[in-house]
Amino acid sequence: MTESKTPDNMEGEPKKISLAEAVRNKLAQKKQAQQNDSSNPQRAGNMKAKSQMTKKVNNQRRRTGGS
Repeated sequence: MTESKTPDNMEGEPKKISLAEAVRNKLAQKKQAQQNDSSNPQRAGNMKAKSQMTKKVNNQRRRTGGS
């Protein structure tokens, strides 16, 4: 589905593309962004795992009186 560029399409209006083509373009952009991020080693190690001991427990059942 290739469209030739005509003077009508060059007036600032975005050309209409199918949903499948839009999804392919978005996926390609996402893959490119991931490759750019993986090439930067500084961003890879900044996520620290949270300990289970410091996690706030859900005590809603105790507060509301059970089931």
